Amino acid sequence: MRPIDNPPNPFEAAHLEWEGPPPPAKLEVYEEEARSALSRNESPDVGFRWSVNPYRGCFHACAYCYARPSHGYLGFGAGTDFDRKIVVKRNIAERLRAAFERPSWRGEPIALSGNTDCYQPLEASYGLTRACLEVCAAYRNPVGVITKSKLVRRDVDLLGQLHRQAWCRVVVSVPFADDAMARAIEPFASSPSKRFETIGVLADAGIPVGVSLGPVIPGLNDDQVPAILERAARAGAQSAFLILLRLPREVGPVFDARLEEAFPLRASKVRSALWSVRGGKVNESRFGARMRGQGPRWDAIAQLFEQHRRRLGLAASEPGIGAAPASFRRPRRQLSLF
Repeated sequence: MRPIDNPPNPFEAAHLEWEGPPPPAKLEVYEEEARSALSRNESPDVGFRWSVNPYRGCFHACAYCYARPSHGYLGFGAGTDFDRKIVVKRNIAERLRAAFERPSWRGEPIALSGNTDCYQPLEASYGLTRACLEVCAAYRNPVGVITKSKLVRRDVDLLGQLHRQAWCRVVVSVPFADDAMARAIEPFASSPSKRFETIGVLADAGIPVGVSLGPVIPGLNDDQVPAILERAARAGAQSAFLILLRLPREVGPVFDARLEEAFPLRASKVRSALWSVRGGKVNESRFGARMRGQGPRWDAIAQLFEQHRRRLGLAASEPGIGAAPASFRRPRRQLSLF
């Protein structure tokens, strides 16, 4: 990795209208040449085997982000380092093309992305996610996208092409219905209002779009489940799924500090509610149990979700992108006769 002396300004870009004042922490951008584009997923909890992650770290600074511990592999911290020391894989699209050219590649669906948000603000300057989508379109490789950013609207043309020629689905993550509450926990992600608008833009373009209520934080946003589903369905979402808050060891202190700062009168209630759905623990790391809870409180949350999902006609879906039709083909240049 090499640091960039004058990184692109995430507040001044042709395709991104910034919301709110710039953050106090200094942004540091590091560029690297990726050795490969595809990351293999071994977890049975998510519905994809392959993902592409154009960026390491995430400017959105969501306090609960489960990907924070991955920054430790780079020698960075899981707190403000994760939010403001962003690694950019400049050659990710070239590496993806090389992967698609290997005879062993059969056109399995890929997820953009399995770790940090592929449409975080630097994408407006670097365009790496769009470049990867262009590769997927050229090879007709199925793709799923999950994001909190309205910037995904920029790529409606490519996403529509992928949907028509291969397979494509976009999931917009909306844990909060209230803009102010979301800003306190997800300070630099697009507001929920903008995310619901984005669902509408994607749906109007004929792109299959779902909503992720992830994470549900008992005692903080579980009462917003009906409103989120209602607004998502009204905007044009076709499916929905639910994920319980996950707090790996490095994430717990970051989330707890933000919770105490933003909601001091509710912090103890949230911790107690989390213990009640985690069997007396803060976190659950076992496959099959990480993304859902247990006990009466969790059952009530899950039933509330199911009741409104069915009422609104939203399909049930799991995290991930699932199976997709076989559309993959390698493009070949047509030889000229002249």
